[in-house]
Formats: sequence, C-alpha cells, structure tokens
Amino acid sequence: MVKPKELRVRPTPGALAKHSSGKKIQRCRAALLPALTRIMRMFVALMCPAVPLLAQQAGAQQPATGTSTEELQKAVQNPVANLISVPFQENMNADIGPYGRNQSVLNFQPVIPTRLGDKWLLVSRIIAPIIYQPEVTQRDLGASGLGDINPTFFIGPLKPKRLIWAVGPALVFPSGTGSMLGQGKWSIGPSAVALAQPGRWTIGALVNNVWSFAGQTGRPDVNQMLLQYFINYNLDRGWYLSSSPIVTANWKAPNGDQWLVPVGGGVGRVFRLGFQPVNASLQVFGNAVRPSKIPSSPWGVRFQFTFLFPQKKK
Repeated sequence: MVKPKELRVRPTPGALAKHSSGKKIQRCRAALLPALTRIMRMFVALMCPAVPLLAQQAGAQQPATGTSTEELQKAVQNPVANLISVPFQENMNADIGPYGRNQSVLNFQPVIPTRLGDKWLLVSRIIAPIIYQPEVTQRDLGASGLGDINPTFFIGPLKPKRLIWAVGPALVFPSGTGSMLGQGKWSIGPSAVALAQPGRWTIGALVNNVWSFAGQTGRPDVNQMLLQYFINYNLDRGWYLSSSPIVTANWKAPNGDQWLVPVGGGVGRVFRLGFQPVNASLQVFGNAVRPSKIPSSPWGVRFQFTFLFPQKKK
C-alpha cells in the first residue's frame, strides 16, 4: 500500500485570515457527512449477518476452494500470502487547507503471487490510484484522474517458518494525468515486509524508500519513505480488529514538514457473497504528526473491499 499524496501548497496569509477555524469545521462537517453516511451504510450492508445467510440460500453446492474463514483471515492480513486478491481501497483525507477541502484516493491494487520453483514465491503488488486532488487554496477548484502507479515485487519463502518475510524492489511510474496528480518522476528503491501470526494475532510491518532517477526536469527530486505497521486480532465469524496506519517521510521537505504519522484503527470482516470470498474493512485515523508549515489533512477514513481468490485445495 502507498500513502495517498497530499498537495502541499502554501496558503496566502490573506486566505488564512479570512476563515476562522470554526467556519472550517462547519464546512468540513457539511461536506463530509453525506460521504461518511454513504460509506457507513455500504459497510454495514455488506457485513451484516444476513449476507452469509443469503449466500447459503443461493445454492446447495460447496465452494470449490474449500478454504475456511479462519485461513482467509490470516491470509488477507499477510501482504505476501499465496493468495490472489483484488482490493479496492477508498482513502478520504479531510479538512485540508484554509477552506477545509477533502481529498479522495481510490486505489485499485491487485496482488498476484507466482511460484518460483519449490522454495520461493514472487508476489506482485500493483497500486493504481484514481485521485481527486483539491486546490487547497481555493474554495472549489481541483483535478481528478490517474495518479502515479506504484508496483512492488516481493520475493520470499514459499513455506515460511514462524517469521514470514519478503524483499524486493518498489517502483513509481510517472503516470499521473496532471501535474497535481503525480510527481512526474521515475523512482525506485528497496522494499521489505516481515510479520508473525501467533494465535489470533497478526503483527508486522512493510517499509520502502524510493529515489527518483529520471523524469520531468522541472519537478522536484523524490526521496521518500513509507512505513506501514499492522496489528490485527481475529475474532469469531470472520470479524477482526485492525490497525494499519501508513507513516510517510518526505526527506526532501524542509524541517517540520517531513513526517506524516497517523494513529487509529477499525474493524473488518471476511465473509462470502455466494461462493465468492471477500474482505471488507473500515478504519479511521488521526494524524498525530503532520506538516506544520503547509496544508495537510488532520484526519482521514479508509474503506477497503477485496475480492479473494484462494487456490483450490488438492
């Protein structure tokens, strides 16, 4: 996963002076309430107990995969599991800039594992973001389109022991359809993931750092780090508690503007729609550390819905 980019444009002193914090909060609430209501309704509708019952009534045959809910819980929480998955992840970053603008990033991020002989596994994770990026110093201007595509290729043991790990390259392609939607640079760097899954727990972290090596000469060079730690506790009937914030550091930014450190979590569930295993989760984060000199989001919401395609048991 990658942290959605936030446009960091310095607001003019006049713009800041015109709008009090109270008006910003009111505008933000008015803009976010309908969107949050739709997200919550979708989340509850998808995950209510009636869904598995309806799915059971859809047919009498058993799914071909035969994979248990408990096994799928563990697999979806492992970034390098031997499991094909197709996640759609909506990230909403709220209350940016003096006008309380909201950024939306919908990540399409398929994960495809490939066996390399009898001992190794290649896991390809490709993130293609569809972005709405507001012009944070204006009331209603912005841009939308495709952002920079971020593929990562992990290689790790096919049958890991207690410690699950993988390493590989992370890349960023300058595929943004507008200057506000991408960095305009080709970037590459190392990535690694490590985790353990004792009992009902999954605890681990994924980290990468990329540097730009080519691209538009008029755009700033890239040197940025991403760290996603994740803590999950599995409950009964496919439910689980989760905290997986994405910490980012822009090493090219001035002091005080380098770090974005969210804190929070939420709930998720693995269940079936008919014979199709799926995973849905909802998390809310507050940014404990964020840029102090340029506009950034104080909080955000992440909703993810994933189609799961486990291999057939032999």
